[in-house]
Amino acid sequence: MTRKEMKRRAKTRLKKHYLIFVAACLIGAFLGGEFSGSLGALTSYSSEDLTPESKAAAPGRSLLQDESLVDLIVDLGEQAEKTPQKNAENENPIFGTSRGVFAYLVDAATSGSFLVTAFSALNSLLGSRSVALGILTGLAFLGVFAVWFFVQNMYAAVSRRIFLEGRVYEKVPAQRFLFFFRVKRWAKVSWTMFVTAVLQFLWSLTIVGGIIKHYSYILVPYIAAENSDVKAREAITLSRKMMHGHKWECFVFELTFLGWEALGVLTFGLTAICYSNPYRVASFSEYYAGLREKSLNIRLPGTELLNDRYLFEKPERTVAESAYADVLELMGQPVEDMPELTGFRGFMARNFGILFSDSPKEQAYEKSQADQLLIRSRKEALEGKAYPERLFPLPETEKRPRVETSHYLRHYSIWSLLLMFFLLSFVGWIWEVMLHLVAEHELVNRGMLHGPWLPIYGAGSILILVLLNRLRSRPALEFVSAVVLCGLVEYFTSYFTELTHNGQRWWDYSGYFINLNGRICGEGLLVFGLGGVLVVYLLAPMLDDFIRRIPRKVLIPVCLTLVLCFLGDQAYSSKVPNAGKGITEVQAASSAAALPTALFSEQPVVGGREAALWRRSV
Repeated sequence: MTRKEMKRRAKTRLKKHYLIFVAACLIGAFLGGEFSGSLGALTSYSSEDLTPESKAAAPGRSLLQDESLVDLIVDLGEQAEKTPQKNAENENPIFGTSRGVFAYLVDAATSGSFLVTAFSALNSLLGSRSVALGILTGLAFLGVFAVWFFVQNMYAAVSRRIFLEGRVYEKVPAQRFLFFFRVKRWAKVSWTMFVTAVLQFLWSLTIVGGIIKHYSYILVPYIAAENSDVKAREAITLSRKMMHGHKWECFVFELTFLGWEALGVLTFGLTAICYSNPYRVASFSEYYAGLREKSLNIRLPGTELLNDRYLFEKPERTVAESAYADVLELMGQPVEDMPELTGFRGFMARNFGILFSDSPKEQAYEKSQADQLLIRSRKEALEGKAYPERLFPLPETEKRPRVETSHYLRHYSIWSLLLMFFLLSFVGWIWEVMLHLVAEHELVNRGMLHGPWLPIYGAGSILILVLLNRLRSRPALEFVSAVVLCGLVEYFTSYFTELTHNGQRWWDYSGYFINLNGRICGEGLLVFGLGGVLVVYLLAPMLDDFIRRIPRKVLIPVCLTLVLCFLGDQAYSSKVPNAGKGITEVQAASSAAALPTALFSEQPVVGGREAALWRRSV
């Protein structure tokens, strides 16, 4: 194909799969990988109005870009040496008392003394301050490396898989973001991309060699996307062979996108986000498909690894029917006359996707819905509208269980929703604590509650899942609705907490591009939409599959215990909110002018981004 033909086909694919293609590139940018420079418009801010937390959390950046982990550990070590031994009586009264284990634990979490104690213990055990610092620093860097290795570095292969499926098939489900995980090859693809990155870095030290090898290795993400079982050395070697004699051709092809690059700079990245980034990847996906076909035709050594035939052509009807025989059997069975749930239970099931009990009638209703969902989801693959995952040529298929797609058009029990709320609230709390730890070198219990949860993460997720239930079959509308819903939740949560706590604020986006009174910002709204899509189409079905395996006699007591603890925390925090250094004492004076004077006391407001739902965790 000529460059013109490849671009023409790329435009056609992009028009057909616009939303998921844009999302694939945008997630890569937020992860700090390719296209991260396109976030200029969203991350534009006035630096003097931002705290270190805000800067460290900017999408497309590393958490360690402003502050190093070495400085963090050294500061904690110095703090351990200077911190005097605490008295038996604690400084923070909890429920009217300052003594006891519970009060001590709350104080330890709030003050950050857990990490200091860990350093002191290592120092005492090893008898060497430098060794203790080395161990803590090594553990911290190991955690950062794990995130880079398993997420950021390998994401290029994930996005290429989505673009390659979009070339042939009419539908690319959101579950494709977890394709390598579901076929149990996530670690192997991560290793392939890691070896490629290391070799590329070593060659870049020679400058000219780095440029040449950039084009030699440019097909590795596509090869790994097609065959996730390929070894790193084999993928790199095959890429080199396929690109032999095509490096200059590829370079010229890249030059044809310079106009789009310039337009992206002029529009602060908006055209890149909305069009040119996915357009470029779609074009190079066509380029890979062309080189692949040519290599197979000339029987280039190593092309036997390019074995995912049905990633590039639709299977014959007989082949698909053989793979999806169980779906055909279900389709051939007469549909039982299953009466719909009536009354309040029927209303909640139809409109919000909630099932309240485990009665035989609701069990039968849920089973009938599950059968219909199985037919609907597998029918697309059977009819050639979506990639037939059961035909994926993974070796030793018979030794691994079939990993079916967790479909998103389902009903959730009230217990499943409750446990998901607490799980997501806890994950949000962990994220915010770690963010503040890296930015401020302090371990602080974030949020206005005292327990290990940030309800805005869990509440936002469940609200999207429940209130937007009827929109799940329309992803574009689901995305827009999630932006609006989460924006309203964040804005009015900010406003309400200020009204009820003498103007005290727990987050402030003043200084960010497109912000409204410092309560919400354009960057956050975009992440809300992406996060909502992630929860609805990927995370919630996976969590629900896990929760359904928990026996009811265990699940219900756990949920009720968590609810009681949460309500107790709410009642106590309404009178004694979690506040102090790192939570409500960061100065951001510029935001005060945008709000009614009566809402403010003399205490400065927070400048962090603690309430941003799924911030950077997309």
